[in-house]
Amino acid sequence: MRIRLATASDAAAVRDIYGPMIETTAVSFELVVPSEDEMASRITGRQPAHPWLVAEGDSQGVVGYAYAGPFSGRAAYDWSVETSVYLAEAARGQGVGRAVYAALLALLTAQGYRQAMGGIALPNEASVRLHEGAGFSLVGVYRAVGWKFGAWHDVAWWQRPLAGAAGPPAAPTPLTELAPATLAAALSAGADASR
Repeated sequence: MRIRLATASDAAAVRDIYGPMIETTAVSFELVVPSEDEMASRITGRQPAHPWLVAEGDSQGVVGYAYAGPFSGRAAYDWSVETSVYLAEAARGQGVGRAVYAALLALLTAQGYRQAMGGIALPNEASVRLHEGAGFSLVGVYRAVGWKFGAWHDVAWWQRPLAGAAGPPAAPTPLTELAPATLAAALSAGADASR
């Protein structure tokens, strides 16, 4: 498996993974599958401030992806991020989620972010296990906050420290300003986690 920064050319593969999550599950609260152009815009629009990674299988192409974005638009939250991971059905249960999440969290830490948050629409035992395995802790549950497929759904919120929170922080480092060795080490953290 190879983990790398996503580009706009990954939009079709990402959409193929994400689309079924929208159409058949309450895992995503989106109701309409985004177009390929919209997915490309999402990928390029987050970077270089926030990473978007893809995991490629040996012969299957993109089998999963993970990304981060702002936790909130208010300036005091600039060191906190919200994270997401999605996997192709055939890649589930094979360590791909653990690997791409490890790389994402290592990269966010290298950039200087302090806290990562993940929202999980319930029930979703696989995502709960993934977050627990990645060092997240449950911090609360929003009850009946999403209406999809004729039912209300709860969302559990998980939090993981990325770096020490003491003292005033420096501005997070954009991906384009990270040293190549730092970027490579963060991406290889995913490969190490998959073993």
